[in-house]
Amino acid sequence: MTGESYPFYGFLNLLCPMHAVLDATGHVVHAGPTLHKVFQGKPLIGCRLLELIELRRPHVVDTMKGLRGCHGLRLHLRLREGLRTGMKGVLIALPADGAAPGPSGGAIMNLSFGISVVDAVRDFGLNAGDFPATDLTIEMLYLIEAKSAAMEASRKLNLRLQGARIAAEEQAYTDTLTGLKNRRAMDHVLDRLMQSEQDFALMHLDLDFFKQVNDTMGHAAGDQVLQDVARRILTETRADDLAARTGGDEFVLIFAGLTSRERLGEIATRLIARLEEPVMYNGEECRISGSIGATLSCAYDRPDPECMMADSDLALYAAKARGRACHVIYDPDLREDAPLRGVV
Repeated sequence: MTGESYPFYGFLNLLCPMHAVLDATGHVVHAGPTLHKVFQGKPLIGCRLLELIELRRPHVVDTMKGLRGCHGLRLHLRLREGLRTGMKGVLIALPADGAAPGPSGGAIMNLSFGISVVDAVRDFGLNAGDFPATDLTIEMLYLIEAKSAAMEASRKLNLRLQGARIAAEEQAYTDTLTGLKNRRAMDHVLDRLMQSEQDFALMHLDLDFFKQVNDTMGHAAGDQVLQDVARRILTETRADDLAARTGGDEFVLIFAGLTSRERLGEIATRLIARLEEPVMYNGEECRISGSIGATLSCAYDRPDPECMMADSDLALYAAKARGRACHVIYDPDLREDAPLRGVV
């Protein structure tokens, strides 16, 4: 009784569907359905097993006698062609006197994929029917799939949470009316510049005649003016500069790396010119201007943000006192004119 007609082979197909029955010369006389699937339809019956599968451990063999000598040992194998997938196996050498089912002097080798099973399921299109009913492989695959799904869900949740955190932080540092940064963001940038000991210029800008716009045309017109002013400021500054609204019609600009009084004056002049362009609201012109006070960190032996804010504020009111729509860069002599505050 040999080949597919041998009744015992049906039991093997059910209990260990990835097996091969070898005759005394090492040729395959029967193979389980999963093994046929692994070889993707390639004829197995009549082929010499060691020409299809390479035995790597416990030692390399190339004869049936050597293979039978591995009886009961844990075998490490891999396919010789194609994907070269690694496998585990155990071989039972059959007695030569025919006292056991199967070819006399032959062997039965049962195979599995071990830790390569996840790749094997994908590569060979395996499913639950390709494993014994009592094999824990399918349960393991379900657990792996569930873990992967959970990790993917966790990854997506983390991305959403990160996005929400970034949005919340951005909102906390943003003036809601103008979209510019707020005082909190300004303080953060100043602290960072102090820690890095990087030179910078600080500019304090206050709108002229803004109160008249609110009083005569209403707060909606005032909001329109502030939003338009913010857009103009952004067009006159670099992406790395900070533009913050720190009060009703007060703005602070920080220019990292700027140390030139001449360059600072050019920026202030350009900003003032842009602010004098009328803002349209409901077909009417809203006219304002801007006064600017500025200072440079490089002008101080030990720059301090609080001191620089006070000095730029002092320079701002000096600009107001000089007739508005102009800029003043801080000089210690300005302290003599401190009582000039109150001009709007």
